[in-house]
Amino acid sequence: MNLKKLSVTALSLTLSLGLLAGCSGKPAVSTGSPAPSPSPTPSQSAPAESGAAVKTGLSLVTSVAKSKDASAEGDGQAQANVSLVAVTVGDDGVIDACVIDAIQAKIGFDAAGKLTTDPATSFASKNELGTDYGMGKASSIGKEWNEQAAAMAEYAVGKTVEELKGVAVNADGQATDADLAASVTLSITDFIAGIERAVNSAEHLGARKGDKLALTSVTNMAKSKDASAEGDGLAQAYATVAAVTLNGDTVTSCFIDAVQANVKFDAAGKITTDLTAAQPSKNELGDAYGMKKASSIGKEWYEQAAAFSAYVTGKTVSEVSGIAVDDHESPTDADLAASVTIGIGEFQTLIEKAAV
Repeated sequence: MNLKKLSVTALSLTLSLGLLAGCSGKPAVSTGSPAPSPSPTPSQSAPAESGAAVKTGLSLVTSVAKSKDASAEGDGQAQANVSLVAVTVGDDGVIDACVIDAIQAKIGFDAAGKLTTDPATSFASKNELGTDYGMGKASSIGKEWNEQAAAMAEYAVGKTVEELKGVAVNADGQATDADLAASVTLSITDFIAGIERAVNSAEHLGARKGDKLALTSVTNMAKSKDASAEGDGLAQAYATVAAVTLNGDTVTSCFIDAVQANVKFDAAGKITTDLTAAQPSKNELGDAYGMKKASSIGKEWYEQAAAFSAYVTGKTVSEVSGIAVDDHESPTDADLAASVTIGIGEFQTLIEKAAV
């Protein structure tokens, strides 16, 4: 798998994405589309034949545009909005399964350049938050964000990107189709753009029609730091994300990416980062991420993530959990260590969450 092929596009999605897991806080999953009718109409693209090979794709788009300076009135805030879409798709472009999720990571700092959010904080995705996200009570249709995202994902199944781009919307990007609007009042424009990116990234990694598709994430701010005489402070939301397909408890494909959403601020709590700049993922950065020159095996991050994904494909979730690691969470198995020397603890967590 060559994740380097992901294009670096500075899409600025308005991230109020919410998720697709239910109120249980479990990762959102899709088991794919139902069996197609014998004679689909021209406007109804027939899903792939049951059991046929499908491609797995992942889209990860990040914005920090809603971050703000600290002031006499209150703390500043670095806000990373990360919109996520996972798909499986046939060679004909028809979407077999789709999961939509989002992460909203908020990191506070004061007018003295000190963090006010504990660096040990981790951030749940909107699917994991479920009703705790709190949109349902304000929704005109009484539906939480994750419920609306799930409805949009379900609507996408069996369609092509071109068909989705043809859905009528109003000036706010909301669907005007009565059936869709009954379950989704959020803007669907960004959802569709995320689905298109995921489809464009999709590759044959081993998944087959009917496999369960899960979209999982782990987000922390452990590398954030205060401003000091030596330099600016840093609010970093570090999200690692995976699209995983499963047949029972066996991994049939895995696609991993990550983003380090960085907002710098000075000792007066003023943001020094260009908030309009793109926040590319590690796969999008490719060789520009700069790990290869420091790697003991001469491999870039995206290459190591792809190697791990290939290694776990065909293994059970318990086998993945049981991969031995050292004190730095780097694999000790000789075969895996030949292509992966980075810490894999979070990668293992992503696979474990997919099976929930």
